[in-house]
Amino acid sequence: MSTEKVKCLIIGSGPAGYTAAIYTGRANIAPVLYEGLQPGGQLTITTEVENFPGYPEGISGTQLMEDLRKQAERFGADIRNGIATSADLSKRPYHITIDDEKVIEAETVIISTGATAKYLGLEDEQKYAGMGVSACATCDGFFYRKKTVAVVGGGDTACEEAIYLAGLAKQVYLIVRKPFLRASKIMQARVINHPNIKVLFEHNAVGLYGENGVEGVHLVKRQGESDEERYDLPIDGFFLAIGHKPNSDIFKDYLDTDEVGYIITEEGTPRTKVPGVFAAGDVADPHYRQAITAAGSGCKAAIEAERYLSANNLL
Repeated sequence: MSTEKVKCLIIGSGPAGYTAAIYTGRANIAPVLYEGLQPGGQLTITTEVENFPGYPEGISGTQLMEDLRKQAERFGADIRNGIATSADLSKRPYHITIDDEKVIEAETVIISTGATAKYLGLEDEQKYAGMGVSACATCDGFFYRKKTVAVVGGGDTACEEAIYLAGLAKQVYLIVRKPFLRASKIMQARVINHPNIKVLFEHNAVGLYGENGVEGVHLVKRQGESDEERYDLPIDGFFLAIGHKPNSDIFKDYLDTDEVGYIITEEGTPRTKVPGVFAAGDVADPHYRQAITAAGSGCKAAIEAERYLSANNLL
């Protein structure tokens, strides 16, 4: 297995990874970035991004990521295809294996592997991706002003998404598999009492329909122990709010994570418990998960990496 030594390895290529590459590149660190499974991250599966500063007319997620990539390359970032398949963070230089065939020995590591939204597993979710199916109300809710949408989930996140959408849409249906909400009492009260939200308890979404986008959802309502009712509910948008899975598995032996898998960092910083290893973007952010906050944390991680390298005479 071949090896290569680098000063700074960046794993992941969303707004956090590319921003970290821009900053470390400008600091003359010659960063190496591996793009991972989804070059450009989650934004590449959204259509229009209207809330990233600097784009008054909006921009496609794919184009935004391409712009960030080019900017990183302009400052000397070495951007490569490849997936980090294992990690050894027990001592410096840290060893990251790429595609099970090459080892990168890195003095600093910036983990920006993101988080993957959980889906129900319906074929229609893929069929209508970017055409009415979304896993981010804050990102896409604006497109459903005065329309009818459904949110799937029964926890705090689902309630937050439903309340946010209720400020834009004319009607929000909250589809809940169980006969109760798992959300905190205050969130439950807000949802139940909101005039624009209707909670559909003991309902399962089993499919979507529509010609050129989502026009409705196929529902199954449980009635008693064995009976069920099937019907179609017309909607314009279908939002998943059943959680995210942080892409942190290969680092869990060395870094602290919460019960879901988000990497825990020192409050207000991207520093992990391992000196010289930093986490940026959605892999360490269970709260905001926005492109702009990911980019900001990528900036922080790059500055921390440069300071670490300087303090240890590694530049």
